[in-house]
Amino acid sequence: MDLSWISETLTDTIWIALAFLLGLAARHVGLPPMVGFLAAGFLLQGLGAEGGETLATVADFGITLLLFSIGLKLNVRTLWRPEIWGTASLHMGLTVAVFSALFLAFGILGMAAFGGLDLRTAALLAFAFSFSSTVFAVKILEEKGELSSRYGRIAIGILIMQDIFAVVFLAASTGKMPSLWALALFALIPLRHVLTRVLEEVGHGELFILYGLLLAVGGAAVFEIVDLKADLGALVFGMLVAQHPRSAELAKSLLSLKDLLLIGFFLNIGISAAPTLESLGIAVLLGVLIPFKIALFFFLLVLLRCRARNAFLAALALANYSEFGLIVSAMSHENGWLSSEWLAAIAIAVAISFALAAPLNNAAHDLYERYKHLLRRFENKAASREIMPIDTGDTEILIFGMGRVGTGAYEIMRRHHGDRVLGIDHDAETVSAHRHAGRNVILGDAMDKDFWETMRPDNIKLVMLGMPNHVENMHAIAQLRKNCFRGKITATAKYDDQTEELLQAGAHAAYNIYAEAGAGFAEHVRQQLGSDISTRKP
Repeated sequence: MDLSWISETLTDTIWIALAFLLGLAARHVGLPPMVGFLAAGFLLQGLGAEGGETLATVADFGITLLLFSIGLKLNVRTLWRPEIWGTASLHMGLTVAVFSALFLAFGILGMAAFGGLDLRTAALLAFAFSFSSTVFAVKILEEKGELSSRYGRIAIGILIMQDIFAVVFLAASTGKMPSLWALALFALIPLRHVLTRVLEEVGHGELFILYGLLLAVGGAAVFEIVDLKADLGALVFGMLVAQHPRSAELAKSLLSLKDLLLIGFFLNIGISAAPTLESLGIAVLLGVLIPFKIALFFFLLVLLRCRARNAFLAALALANYSEFGLIVSAMSHENGWLSSEWLAAIAIAVAISFALAAPLNNAAHDLYERYKHLLRRFENKAASREIMPIDTGDTEILIFGMGRVGTGAYEIMRRHHGDRVLGIDHDAETVSAHRHAGRNVILGDAMDKDFWETMRPDNIKLVMLGMPNHVENMHAIAQLRKNCFRGKITATAKYDDQTEELLQAGAHAAYNIYAEAGAGFAEHVRQQLGSDISTRKP
């Protein structure tokens, strides 16, 4: 009797168990679970495990879904802003120049790993390290609920510009130019109406999710057929349906599957490296250079008229090396330009950059608060004028978070209290849409301590926190308490333990939106049907 399946199943169980346990351990020490997944990959590699094609396929699929999800939330017009294309271009050029010079200097100083590098190879390595990881940044921003914040949009825009540079580089370096059939991709612009029409017809169940997968994988396949980067195709197909009202629902439906598949990506990075003392030394040295990347991003962004806060937070989100470095190093190794030591060194450097950037991003707002007086010295005067005192006038009710929950609350409160209601949201496009609909809504970020310093809630009697991210609601309560707010505070949550945390933090009332939806439904029925509802006598 063949019992080999037992060992295979046990092996799979060990992989999953290691990823879970180390991810849980990372979370307990304040790091994102992805750092634990990387550690699991290194441990598995040390135990002799090999990733193989299956793990690579899972990782690639996860990245495809990630870029498709980014496309669903992307407004292409943001890429043409100077702070995005200008920062991405200048940062890449300056990083290549500085890192190339350093690598050559290390070789001159006698460091063996850098001794055989010529100018072309040094520039190639520097180019690889000029990129930041899209996977890492998006995961960090999603976990913090700040993907659609001002600084989050800036960081994502820069990453997308880097992806475009990567496509151009890969096409040029391999001598494989896009096919002439690539011109046919312009037909996708009118085709988007067909894609969105199908999106309206698939309902909300399994067909809806399957259609999202088809768009992501199909977009990648179409671009690969015409010799363009497959991941870029997933991004573009996401952008094609991004303006449809159901795009947010589609992104939410794919979220869990995307997160699960991305575990394969982090495991694959760790398991692909075979660390040696030399490669570890190179990786540590490359980790020391990360502060240069952060500082350069910050100064370029403030130079291009970003507020110091947004520039600082965006720079921290980009404070890592990219998995693109692995692609460049593998290609260079195949061409005989780099030794095999560099493959492991770059994989470890990517992992180290993730481990360093994770706690920095978790403490990003506190770090800005601590050093804001220093950081603001570099702020452009035009950007400084954005921080103006906010006079709430006769407003008595503030509603933070103008999504579906906040909008519903706004309409009810305005019906009973008239124009004494003010909505606040951190998304400029959301604010614009509400103003166009006749609602009194202003731009403001509850996580921005500069915002709270300019807020004058003199007449406010009630603050309603309807933001979808629990961390934001907790932070808003803390700021209101810090400013000695004397009115009432109410907040929403998705889970019962979160409602308890909100109450303990100082909210006068907290509501589980799922439980309240049922209560609201019953109350709505009672009001609408009234006496028409008959009760059966026992």
